[in-house]
Parts: sequence; structure tokens; C-alpha cells
Amino acid sequence: MKIKQIAKSVTAALLVAAALPVFAKGSENQPKTNDNDVVILYTNDIHCGINGKIGYSGLVAYRNQTLTQTPYVLTVDNGDAIQGEAIGSISKGSYVIDIMNESSYDLAILGNHEFDYGMPQLENLIAKAKFTYINTNVTYDGKNKTSFVDQTVPYVIKEFGSVKIGFIGLCTPTSITTSTPTYFMENNKIVYDFNDGKKGKKLYKITQKYVDQCYKEGADYVIALSHLGDEGVPEAVSSKALIANTSGINVVLDGHAHSVIPSEVLKNKKGQDVILTSTGTKFEYLGKLTLSKDGKFTSELIDQSFKGKDKKIQDYINSIMSAYNDDLKKVVATSDVALSIADENGIRLVRTRELPIGNLCADAYRSISKSDIAFVNGGGIRTDLPKGDIAFEDILKVHPYGNTLTMVEASGQQVLDALEYSVHRMQAETSADGKALGEFGGFLQVSGIKFTVDLSIPSGVVTDDKNMFVKVKGERRVKDVYVFKDDKWVPLNAKKTYTVASHNYMILNYGDGYTMFKDNKRLIDRSMSDYQVLMTYLVDVLKGKPSAQYSESQGRITIK
Repeated sequence: MKIKQIAKSVTAALLVAAALPVFAKGSENQPKTNDNDVVILYTNDIHCGINGKIGYSGLVAYRNQTLTQTPYVLTVDNGDAIQGEAIGSISKGSYVIDIMNESSYDLAILGNHEFDYGMPQLENLIAKAKFTYINTNVTYDGKNKTSFVDQTVPYVIKEFGSVKIGFIGLCTPTSITTSTPTYFMENNKIVYDFNDGKKGKKLYKITQKYVDQCYKEGADYVIALSHLGDEGVPEAVSSKALIANTSGINVVLDGHAHSVIPSEVLKNKKGQDVILTSTGTKFEYLGKLTLSKDGKFTSELIDQSFKGKDKKIQDYINSIMSAYNDDLKKVVATSDVALSIADENGIRLVRTRELPIGNLCADAYRSISKSDIAFVNGGGIRTDLPKGDIAFEDILKVHPYGNTLTMVEASGQQVLDALEYSVHRMQAETSADGKALGEFGGFLQVSGIKFTVDLSIPSGVVTDDKNMFVKVKGERRVKDVYVFKDDKWVPLNAKKTYTVASHNYMILNYGDGYTMFKDNKRLIDRSMSDYQVLMTYLVDVLKGKPSAQYSESQGRITIK
């Protein structure tokens, strides 16, 4: 987690940045004064961390404490609140909206993961919210009469005594790849525009339009609620680029990158100072922006040394958690056969051989991503799915790590390298003590592809001193590789490009030593969680009935 521009004096409860005088629009010599301070409490990237280090009960307690000092308190969220843990997946975000309602949020914006449960559910969630969603840059050009865009507003102006503050809300244009691309499509055409344009120019233009509109309608200041991110994102659509290419924004409350920024002062298009701040993720901190009555902005991050907890909201959260625990036991599918990761001797064959449960998990990735090929590492499939009723908690136990769906473009040669690496430890026998020989957590369960492994050929895989894949030297074990295209099996072409889906651990983070995909073009970048992928496939695609298709292995991996 990145921490920037932390002031030298850090109190027990706060990370504090120096006050910055900001002049109101149209007043070149004096800032706008008020009868009291205005305090904006802000959160970002909570990702279902409802009982995090601060938590919603801490937020409410701090808000109530602040209200004893000033009547002007606003609570806002900068996106990615409803996804990230099972409580979000079980309720498709609904429980989190309930808690935000009880916590008296005033404004919120959409993060890329607000789209993870699909557009119809997003519309339900926005309708359920008692707070206002601001959406400045996302527009819709589809065939439906309405969309979630119609439930949002491009800006809001709030009055605090004699001061008016305009708020705009910006969602990252990377949402189409960091959520699920098909959710943004109708008839295979993308119908949502995040207005980024070439090198971010459309984003700057639409932002400037609504900033100017806020001032036209009497705002003294403008604050941007942002889910753009400051680092690790396309530079042209980062929060820093937005600041550098616009004017009139006084403060950017940022999200998406999970950065911890108490306060960073940057220059806008006209050379004027703009504060950039962000709270990290999962309630590591609570943000506090103060506009003092003499017209100075101060940004602070409240840390966990603030011990206050509001009992009323905590009791409400506990009631939600009780319902959530009941939901964990709800049956979501029924199987006529047990789907096991091991044989009767406890040998974890999922790490050395094709298994029906591996087919199921890999098919889930391919189905949800619409990819040509999908891989799931055997070590990421942790336990059996039982015969009979399958509950949500059973799915969580299969994929407990919370890895996220990722899809890239890859050459056929890279696919061949991945397959060869997958089987480089494989052996035909088991040892006398019943343990599998050549067990490898990176052994791939596959979908959309089939091949033969010739174990008479010694592995030619070369790895570095950290057991990361480097190359294949000599004859390959993997033979006769076919891809399922246009309802038939066709030979894989080493020079052709394919779409390959798995999760971020393996595709992006060198998990199990897979180095061949990390720099590839990303089509889906860390979208829904792995258990959510499996859950969606079982419930929505298979209609809760996996039995017939997965009663036995399907000959995807043939071993000589």
C-alpha cells in the first residue's frame, strides 16, 4: 500500500496534511468565508470490508462526534464498496447498500466493481440506495429505454450555510476490462461510453463541462469524487492527468488504485493548487476533508487509533451478518455425483490429472469470460463438491483465495509453453506410501482445449533459481493440441492469437511460476472473484444441475 505526502507530525488518531487556502471561483483575493467548518467524510475501495479497521460503525461514530462540532457534515463513497468478499457475492451487493443506507451516506460514485453483478442488479442497487449516485462521465447508447445512467446525476450542488460546493463523480474507463466486458454490450456491441477518448481528451472535456456548470449554478468550490486512481492505471485517465488537464476542481477524493494519500498538492491546467487524497482499501483509514470557515481545505486520514464504534449501526451489521451466515448454508445446486479433488487414498489427483471438478472450474472461467481457452491451477481447487445439495459455503471452500477473473490475448506458442510447464513434473506412477509423484499446484485443469502428454519424454522445461518458467529446451511432452472453435476441434496454431482466461494469480502475478502471460494485452483485468465465477456458472448457466456433464472426465488430457 502506497503512502504519500504524510505530514511530519502524526497525531494518535490522524494522518494530517497542512491546510491549503483555496480561493472560491470568481474571488481572486479572498476565499469564501462561512459560519462554521464543512467536513466531508470519505471512503473508497471498501470491497465489502464492513468491519475493517475503522468499519462502518467507526465511520458513524466519527460522524456523530463531528456533528457536535459543526452542523455541516457530508459522507461520500468513491466506489468499489459492494464487491470483494462473500457478503457481496451472496447478496449481489444488496447487504452493503443496506449498511450504507443505515450509515447515512449522502453521495456515492460507481467504481469498476459496482458493475460486477450485471446491469439489471446495478439498477436495483441504485434504486435501493437512499443516497445519490453521481455519474459524470458514463453515457449509454443502447436500445433499452432506460439504463442505470438515468438513475444517476452528472453533478450535485450542496449548500452549507453561506457556502455552496459542487460535486462531480468520475468512474475509470478501464471498467469495461476490470469488470465483465459482456455486461457493457448489447448484440456484441459495447453500448456504454466512459468518455475517455484519445489520450483522455474526452474525459477532460466532459469533466470541465460539468465543473463549469457547477460554477454557473452558484458553486463556490468543486470537489471531484473519483474512481480513477493515481498509479498503476493508464496515465491519460489517471486522477493526476485529470487534475493537470482541467481547472476549477479544488479537491479530488480518489479511489481505484488503493493508494494511501493523506494529501498531495498538484497543479491544475492553470497552475493552481489542487489537493489529491485517498484512503487505501477496506477501511484502513477514514478520510476527512475540512473546509474551514475561513476558506482553507485540510485533508486528514483517521486511523484505527480512533476507537469509537456506534452500537446502533454495529447491531444492524450483526443482524446482516446473521442473515449472511444463513445465506452461506443456502442450497444453490444439486449434484448426483461427488466432485472430488482426490482419489480414495487421498492422493490429490487434481494436481496431476484431469478431473471432473477441474473441468467444471475451468469451464466456469471460459463460460463467464467467453474466452477460447481457460486454465485453472489444480492447487487453486481446494476441496470437493459434495454429492447432493451444494451450498454457497461449499463453493467458497473450493475457491477460498479470492483470486479474480482475468483474460488476455495470447499466442498459440504461449499456450503451448503453459501446457508444457503444467506437466513438467508429471509422472506416471505413485509412490509406495500412496503419495502422488510429480504433484504440482500449477498443474492446469483446462477448458476449450485438449492434448496428449507423452511421459516417456523427459521434461525440457527450464526454470530460473526461483522456479519460474524460462523456456522449453528439446522435445516437448505435450502433443496433438486441439482448440474447440466453431463447434469443432481444430489444431492449435502456434502463430495464431487466442483469448485465454484464468485468474490474476496465474496470469498476472507469476503464480506457480507462469511467466508467459504477464505482459500480454488484457481483455479482462481482475474482474469478479473466483468463487463468484464458479457460483455464476453453476446457478445461471447450469441452472443448479452440474451432474450429467461432470459425472466423469471428458478426455481433455490424455496421458501416455
